[in-house]
Amino acid sequence: MKIKIAILGATGHISKNLILGLAVLQEYELYIFSRSADKMALFLTEYQLQERVKLCEYNEFAQAADYDVIINGVGIGDPHDLVQHPFKVFQITEQYDNLILAYLHKYPTAVYINLSSGAVYGSDFDQPATDGKWLKLDPNHLSAKEFYGIAKLNMEAKHRSLSRHRIVDLRIFGFFSAFIDLNSRYLLTDIIHHLKRGEILLTSTDNIIRDYVHPWDFIQFIKLCMLEGIPNDVYDVYSLKPVAKFEILDYFADYHGLKYEIQDNPNYNSITGSKNNYYSLNDRASRIGYLPRYTSLQSIQTGYGHLSRSGCHS
Repeated sequence: MKIKIAILGATGHISKNLILGLAVLQEYELYIFSRSADKMALFLTEYQLQERVKLCEYNEFAQAADYDVIINGVGIGDPHDLVQHPFKVFQITEQYDNLILAYLHKYPTAVYINLSSGAVYGSDFDQPATDGKWLKLDPNHLSAKEFYGIAKLNMEAKHRSLSRHRIVDLRIFGFFSAFIDLNSRYLLTDIIHHLKRGEILLTSTDNIIRDYVHPWDFIQFIKLCMLEGIPNDVYDVYSLKPVAKFEILDYFADYHGLKYEIQDNPNYNSITGSKNNYYSLNDRASRIGYLPRYTSLQSIQTGYGHLSRSGCHS
């Protein structure tokens, strides 16, 4: 008997990796939901997945009664969307989370795996996240950089209150693959754009640290969350080793010809906070058997290799 998996937010960067990774495994039957059905259909055709995956409308979701696992990949992919539409992060998060929770109340044996974020720890990352890290928040002076994390934290709190349901939140700090939206504003997409245009990348002296989980490791994590006996809980997602900014820049300089210059005060600020050490030392996931195989730099090498071969950046 195949395990029936519903994936919401299927056109998302991470969801596409899950679809590719799970569709090839014989034990899973995938039902995917997207607000951009035409784009999703093209994706399925490109990767010859039409016979392995069923593309569904959202109005069909509540009618089904036999999903074993529901994966929620719905969200805002580009932090700069928060500037233009700050309310969207709350609206979209609540809408689809409540849709799934209503389903769980009707069919309580289903497993709900939610893709959360390291942003629940707040915007203060002078030090990496740990099991004892406190959230620093000024409720009288909230700004857009806190909205995303608050929405995700509220979601996690709801899930912990439903302790009888098998709900697992996975806090993702960084993810990179060939499916990255090149129009989004991240360190790696900035690097790719400068490589494409042959321009010099200007960067600060800050040697920020990031963590990019490899798609293979993340799929193994997802498979662990489906196992019997996995409790209602939350886990930080991490690679075998995080990576510093200048390690990334030197890799692209040495192997792909990136040119970069260091400036004392470049005019760039992250929408969600500076986050100098945006990664986690909270290894609670090891309790359920999660052991990443790939480092963050290896994740970047693999993702950019696929991106280069597909010609997406040229």
